[in-house]
Amino acid sequence: MAGDLPDYYFRIRENGAVVFKVDTENRQRRIDLAEIATVNVKNGNIKPHGDHDLTEDEIAVIRQWVADRTALLARRDVDDILRAVDYLNTTTHWVQTRAEDDQLEQVTDALLLAMHDLRSVLVRRKAERLMKDQAAE
Repeated sequence: MAGDLPDYYFRIRENGAVVFKVDTENRQRRIDLAEIATVNVKNGNIKPHGDHDLTEDEIAVIRQWVADRTALLARRDVDDILRAVDYLNTTTHWVQTRAEDDQLEQVTDALLLAMHDLRSVLVRRKAERLMKDQAAE
């Protein structure tokens, strides 16, 4: 099993991760995790832990993880939005086929305001993209 372990472990946290070096080469033949750095995905900051001096290889591994993590989070954002589209469709079906008047009373204003806000932002952003495309031509 120890041969399958990566050299580094990233403990995910809200805006990044705590980076550990994985050590399996010790007398007790157990897995040790030595904290070497913290990383912030939002701004790319890498801070060594304590007195640890990060090597160029460690920095390269951490930067690659940040790039991979950023790409993963971007894919998840799009996937979440596509799920929201599905949920809007199921909500529409529920409103049309099963919703009782008292249930509609509870959700109608909140849904209308959220949809109005979303539509306004989408229309504005679409217009901005069209204007930018026209200016580029």
